[in-house]
Amino acid sequence: MHIAWLGKKYPFCGNVTYSREITNALLDLGYQVSFLHFATEDNEPDKWPRFHEVSLPCIYKSQGYIIPTLKSSKVLSEALQKLKPDIVHASLTLSPLDFLLPEICEELNIPLVATFHAQFDSKPRNIKSGTQFLAYQLYAPFLAHYDRVIIFSEIQRDFLVKLGVPGHKVAVIPNGVDVDKYCPGFSSLKAELNAQRIFLYLGRISTAKNVESLLKAWKHCDMGNGSHLIIVGDGPLAASLQVFYSDVKGVSWFGYVSDEQRRIEILRGADVFILPSLVEGLSLALLEAMSCGLACVATDAGADGEVLENGAGIILNTHNVTTQLQTLLPLFKDHPELTTLLGQKARRRVLERYTLSRNIAQLEMLYSEVLRERNPKLSSLI
Repeated sequence: MHIAWLGKKYPFCGNVTYSREITNALLDLGYQVSFLHFATEDNEPDKWPRFHEVSLPCIYKSQGYIIPTLKSSKVLSEALQKLKPDIVHASLTLSPLDFLLPEICEELNIPLVATFHAQFDSKPRNIKSGTQFLAYQLYAPFLAHYDRVIIFSEIQRDFLVKLGVPGHKVAVIPNGVDVDKYCPGFSSLKAELNAQRIFLYLGRISTAKNVESLLKAWKHCDMGNGSHLIIVGDGPLAASLQVFYSDVKGVSWFGYVSDEQRRIEILRGADVFILPSLVEGLSLALLEAMSCGLACVATDAGADGEVLENGAGIILNTHNVTTQLQTLLPLFKDHPELTTLLGQKARRRVLERYTLSRNIAQLEMLYSEVLRERNPKLSSLI
C-alpha cells in the first residue's frame, strides 16, 4: 500500500516527532510512504527515513501553525495526481490547507485520514483553554468531511462529536512510544552536572506549556546544591524566561537538543519529569519520560491526566500549579524511594497502553476499514 503522508519536519514539536516515528514504523513494515511537507531551508531533524518527498511552499512556519502560499494547494493536488497513493494521511499542521484537503482528495477520489493534534483542556479553566476550544469549533465542520479523524482520548472524541463530526469517523488511537529505544539505561548526566537529583522539563517554551510556573516554584523552594532543574527546548518565551530567572540557583538551560540519542541520555539521567501545561493533546515527551522510567508530574490538561491516572504519576490541577509544585519538589528531593516507585509504575503504564507497536497495529486496522469502505477490493492492500 502507498501512503501519502502530509506532515511537518521542522521546527521541532510533538507533531514532528509523531510524523517521524509513524512513518519510520510504516516503512519498516514494508509500506510505501511519500512525505509531503512545507519547505524550509533550515536543517531537518535527525533520524528521518529515506522516502520520496514533496515540498509545499509556505510563507511562514512555526511550532504552532503554518501559513502556506496561495499556490500550495495546487502543488499538493498535482503531487497527489502524480503519486497516485492509496490513501492520504494528514498529520494536521494547523494551516489553512487543512480545510482544503477534503475537497482536493474528493476530486482525486483518494481516501483521507487526519490526525488532529489540537491541544485542549476538558474544563474551561483559563483563557488558553478557551482559545483552544475555538480551534475545535473551527475545525469540526471540515473534519466531518474526512474519512477518519484520529484523536488521542475519549474526551476529545466527545468534543468533536458534540460539534457535529460523525461518531463513526472519529477514532481514538493514543500516541505510542518505542519502548525498546526509550527505556531505562546508563546516563552520565549527573556526573556532568555534579548533581544528586535532576528534575526535567522537555518541550516547547510557550505560554501554553506554563514553564514559568515551574520556575517560580523552583525559585521559592530551597532545593540545595545537589538538585538541578534542566529545561530542554525552545520557543517564544525561552529568551525572556532565561533572562528573568537567570539568578535562580540550580537551573540549567539546554536549549533545543536535536540529537535523539542525547535526548534519551538526558531522560535516563533525570529523576523527575514535570509538565505544567495549561492545555495539551497527549504529550509524546511525557510518554518518552515514562518509558525511560522517570517519576512523572503533569497537569490534567488534555489526555495527560488519563495517562497518569490510578497511580502512574502525580496529576496537578491547571490552577495554582506553582503552589502544588512548591509542595512536591522538596518531597521528591528528600524521598528518592518515592521517585523510584513512581518511575517503575510509569514504565509499566506505557508498556500496557502506549507502545508504538500498539499504535501502528490500530492504524493498520483503520487504513483497512477506510479502504474497504471506499472499495472492498482495495482492502487486500493491507
